[in-house]
Amino acid sequence: MATRSFIDTNILVYAEASDEPAKQKAALALLKQLYEDASGVLSTQVLQEYCNVALKKLKLPPQYVRAQLDLYEQFDVIQVTPAIIRAGLDLHQIRSVAFYDAIVLASAQTAGCRLLFSEDMNTGETVDGVRIINPFANP
Repeated sequence: MATRSFIDTNILVYAEASDEPAKQKAALALLKQLYEDASGVLSTQVLQEYCNVALKKLKLPPQYVRAQLDLYEQFDVIQVTPAIIRAGLDLHQIRSVAFYDAIVLASAQTAGCRLLFSEDMNTGETVDGVRIINPFANP
């Protein structure tokens, strides 16, 4: 069985980034792999952040964003709860992780993920059993 892997917002954003073809290719390949082996996990926070960036920064049409949301909903999606937010606050305070990144880490941990794919955090570092991997490093 494949290792449960958490997908950070930047993976979804780069999947849309035609101006960054290498990162777009890597993001799409990763999403395809995680979908096919049913190991990908997202959170409601990641989906909200993706929609915000897709609409505001990437200027994608709402209908397209809705279709992508329908697609991403096929991954295991966990709800960000007050308990996850508290765990994120603890990580933010103890490990000096940025608050929203800390909630992503806490979500990954709560979901039983061993891997977290993200460009935003210290690649190679393991935080509370979750190893951070930058899928764009040395593509």
